[in-house]
Amino acid sequence: MSPIRCSDFAISFMMFGLSMHVAYRALRDPAAGRVLGRLTEGVPQPLEKAPGVEWLDRAFLQAGLGRPSERLGLWLSLWLGVALLAGLLGGWVFLLAFLVLPPVLLKLIVSWLYQRRVRRMVEQLPQLLDHSVRSLKAGRTLADAVLTAIEAASDPLKSAISRVSRNVQLGVSLPDAVQDFAELYERDEFRMFALGLKVNHRYGGNASELLNNLIVLIRERESGARKLKAMTGETRVTAWVLGLLPMLVVGYFLLTNPGYMLKMWHDAGGQHMLLMAFGMQVLGSFALWRMVRSV
Repeated sequence: MSPIRCSDFAISFMMFGLSMHVAYRALRDPAAGRVLGRLTEGVPQPLEKAPGVEWLDRAFLQAGLGRPSERLGLWLSLWLGVALLAGLLGGWVFLLAFLVLPPVLLKLIVSWLYQRRVRRMVEQLPQLLDHSVRSLKAGRTLADAVLTAIEAASDPLKSAISRVSRNVQLGVSLPDAVQDFAELYERDEFRMFALGLKVNHRYGGNASELLNNLIVLIRERESGARKLKAMTGETRVTAWVLGLLPMLVVGYFLLTNPGYMLKMWHDAGGQHMLLMAFGMQVLGSFALWRMVRSV
């Protein structure tokens, strides 16, 4: 394919993506939404999304990034357009790289943001429970005490657990609302909080003592996790060194003798060796990650 035809094809593909974006914005227009709402008034609407979009929304909500499905078509068109352009300019290797690397990097970034956010939320949960206990001792009901503690909490726990207040205002019981929050963020501390509220709601009992025991349990789990992290520090550092060492060696070769790596890349056998080395590096890093997670 000649360079002129490649550029014409890339420009036409970008124009097609732009036209799809304009059509998507037109469908998302508020006036059009109001008209469609009046036309479909009284018609049952499906509540469930496609499984892939629902999983993506859930992952982004866990990381505190909002809902990506609102602009999913735009991001997909940009990603495919860039991947196709890279394939036309650099060959099938660049096409494969731009098709595989962006989703993998996005998954890693979203998972890292989720882990950092939920760790901070677990650290703030005893403060929320302590505020609830003090409100209970002041004469409030359990539901009022928890909702008041939610209003007094700080981010990121406040922005995440505010869905409990919204669900309670819509008529959902407090244990069910906290259970929904716990299932969204998938942490044992939140599940124990929901289970305690459900047991108290069904069988009664001293709510202050229940929340105090939960505070002690969460703090003991946090202390144990910190001790385990300190004891396994050497193992984790060793895994980082073993994972980064091949990439550091490649970087050293590129700085000191770039022609060596370029000659390998321009040779068919060298390309196979580099791709095999990259695949072994990915598998080795994944194996080290699994080994560190199991410690």
